[in-house]
Amino acid sequence: MTSKRQPSAKSNSTPAPVHSSEATSTTPPETGSQRSPSPKTVQSFEHALVLETARVTEGAALAASKFMGLGDKNAVDGAGTEAMRELLNSLDIRGTVVIGEGEMDEAPMLYIGEQVGNGQYEVDIAVDPVEGTEVTAKGLPNGLAVIALSERGGLMHAPDCYMEKLIVPPPAAGRVNLDWPVEANLNVLAQSLDRDVDDLMITILDRERHADLIRRVRAAGARVKLIGDGDVVAGIAVGVRGSGVHALMGSGGAPEGVLSAAACKCLGAEIQGRFLPEDDAMRERFKTMGVDENRIYKTADLAPGSQIVFSATGITYGEILDGVRRFAGGARTHTLVMGYATRVVRFIDSIHLEDDKARVTIRV
Repeated sequence: MTSKRQPSAKSNSTPAPVHSSEATSTTPPETGSQRSPSPKTVQSFEHALVLETARVTEGAALAASKFMGLGDKNAVDGAGTEAMRELLNSLDIRGTVVIGEGEMDEAPMLYIGEQVGNGQYEVDIAVDPVEGTEVTAKGLPNGLAVIALSERGGLMHAPDCYMEKLIVPPPAAGRVNLDWPVEANLNVLAQSLDRDVDDLMITILDRERHADLIRRVRAAGARVKLIGDGDVVAGIAVGVRGSGVHALMGSGGAPEGVLSAAACKCLGAEIQGRFLPEDDAMRERFKTMGVDENRIYKTADLAPGSQIVFSATGITYGEILDGVRRFAGGARTHTLVMGYATRVVRFIDSIHLEDDKARVTIRV
C-alpha cells in the first residue's frame, strides 16, 4: 500500500469468471470472541456479499497482472485500484473506505472516507488493491489484491503509521504477549504447537530496524524467513496450517495490520499490535483518532465486527495463493475468501475468458 498513487492510463476491463469452483471449504476454529449476530443479519450481509467480494479482488488482480514484471509499480497500482473501485461501485452496498490509499488529497482513488457502491448494505471497507506493488512490478512472489468488509464500526480506522506486530496461529491465540521478551513468546509458541523452538519458522520483514529482533530469534534457536514486502499475506500464512511458518514478528504498516486482523479473526489466529508514532505530529493525530500508543491492540480491537468478509486474490505466485496465470484470450485466478459469522473459508479457482472468441479446456 502506498500513498499518492497515480492510476494507469490504460483501461482495464474486468470480465466476470465463466467458471469458479470451491476447491476447499473448512470451518475456522473457535476463538475467545463471541459469535452472536442474528441469522437475519448474517444472511443479509455475509451470505449476500462474500462471493461478490471475491469478484472484486479477482478484478483488481487481473488488471494489475497486465503490468506484472514490467518494472512500473505505479502502473501496477493504478490498474488494480481503478478496477477495484469500479467493481466496488457495482456492489449492492453503501460503503465507506476506512483503510485506503491515503487521505483524500493524497490519492486519486479509494481514499480514506470515500463512499462507494449504490445499494442497501452499509459497510466499512479496508482495501489494498495491490499489496506488494514493487514485488508485482518485478514479478516476485506474494503480490496480491486484498479487501475486508464489515458492518459499520467493524474495522478500526487506523492511522497511517508503523505498527509493532505479533501474529500467531490458533493454538497460540491468547497465550502470547507483545510485551514479553521475544524468547518467552517463542517458548510459548513452541509449547502451543507441541514442538521445539528450533522447529519454528518466524516471518520478519527484511529491514534494518529488525536487526536485533532477527538476531534474538536466531539465538533462541528458531529460524527466520525474511520477506521484502507483503506482511498481510505473511500474516494469513501464519493462520493456515501447513504453510511452513509459525509466527510473524516485527513492525510494518498499521493499515495492513487491520487487514491482517480481519483475516486472523476469520481463521482463528491472533494479532497483537502497538501503534508506533514517528513524531509529535503523529502523536497529535493519535489523540484526535483516539489511539493509545501504549496500548496493545488485539484482534477484536482492530477488527471488532461481528460480520466480516475477507478476500485476497494472488497476483504473483505465493505460498498460499497462486498468481494470475494468463493464456490466449483469458486468465486463471486463485482466491481466498472468508466469512467470520458464516464460518466458511473458501479457496476459489476461476477461469476468466477476456476474449469473446476465447476457448479453454477446463482441467481439474
